[in-house]
Amino acid sequence: MKVQIFSRKLITPSSTTPNSLQKLPISCLDQILPSNFYTSCIFYYPVSGEEDGVHTAEKSEQLQKSLSEILTLYYPLGGRYMKGNLFIDCNDNGAEYLEAKVSGCLSEFLKEGELQTELRNHLAPPVIQPDSSPLLIVQFNLFECGGLAIGISLSHKIVDGFTLFTFVDAWATTCRIGVDKVRPPTFQLASFCPPKELSAIKAFVPRSEGDNKIFEKRIVFNGAAISNLKAVANDNVNGPAGPKFEPTRLQVVTAFIWRALIRASQARNGCLSPSFQTQIVDMRRRTALPVPENMCGNFGTMSIAQFIPDDDSTVQLHDVVNWIHEGMSSTISECAKASNGDDIFSILTKKMLKMKEIFETTEIDVHMFNSWCRFPTYEADFGWGRPEWVSNVYLPMEGVLLLDNKDGDGIEAWVRLKENRMLDFQEMLDLV
Repeated sequence: MKVQIFSRKLITPSSTTPNSLQKLPISCLDQILPSNFYTSCIFYYPVSGEEDGVHTAEKSEQLQKSLSEILTLYYPLGGRYMKGNLFIDCNDNGAEYLEAKVSGCLSEFLKEGELQTELRNHLAPPVIQPDSSPLLIVQFNLFECGGLAIGISLSHKIVDGFTLFTFVDAWATTCRIGVDKVRPPTFQLASFCPPKELSAIKAFVPRSEGDNKIFEKRIVFNGAAISNLKAVANDNVNGPAGPKFEPTRLQVVTAFIWRALIRASQARNGCLSPSFQTQIVDMRRRTALPVPENMCGNFGTMSIAQFIPDDDSTVQLHDVVNWIHEGMSSTISECAKASNGDDIFSILTKKMLKMKEIFETTEIDVHMFNSWCRFPTYEADFGWGRPEWVSNVYLPMEGVLLLDNKDGDGIEAWVRLKENRMLDFQEMLDLV
């Protein structure tokens, strides 16, 4: 299969952004993120028996029209980031809209085992863009069969996972039933968390993988598999080692993967090594700040769980669930005490300095997890039904992404590791 882009254009807001909104300061949380890194996802829509090329062309027109309309509410996405000035110029220059043709049939691409990493990344704009690029880039992909894949890339400078999927849901609603049915978002995070001096934490950079190729594995946990993991984690619930709470779907899947990673490291090194697991935590509704639920921007912190082995160490599933729960509970407790921007900045600084310390200790394994679970991932109905599948794009760095499956009761895990680590990890999956 090949992807050929045949059209590029800018989609501007259907109404001019008022002068009072044209200079949007970014928050101290937005500050720490690179300006050229984008968050991307792809939505896949198979063709139905009634559709043909004419209808498909109309879909692209509908997407462009509704994108222009929704940009009046999500007006910063039609602007440009002014590097060094700590604000978004909401100048209505527009989002970029690409149209591409894909050889082959979408159904073949979606077959399990044929989810080709290289092709998948051609269905969405690259995750690294020049600083002057539009903050939103959309790629409309038309397969020969009439199936569609819509790739969306948003600048991480002002967008987190919540904002990404809230925007996509709002755009789909606009396309399907009108922009007047969309709840307007809020872009005033800087009023709660204004920009700060960040020189103390600028040096934090995840470990570089150098020339090592990163391999990717997709693991699907259906509802039954997750129920089984919960049962295993709860085996000792009445004993001293068992969890004192009901583990969530996310916790047991994260624990299953982290446990396999710990044991893979043990097989590789001949002994258990200290291991840290990190997870992004959405702070909306978790602080004392009066932040609206529809607040857009980067409003997350990091949960850090740790395993420090000793002579009596065991790595049972319920143990790993407990470590994750303890890390998350500690982070949520920190958030609950935050009542102003200085408190948020203090949480941010401590987490970043802790991560810097961990990454500089080479004998410690660090496993970075991110979750898109509970976002409206599969609600993106533009008028022709919900997507058959939603995926991420490949990133050349180690990590784990978790997202809901279409049914909502399962979880897909995308694990990225260097080749030798991936081989050890795959062997451990059958043993845990």
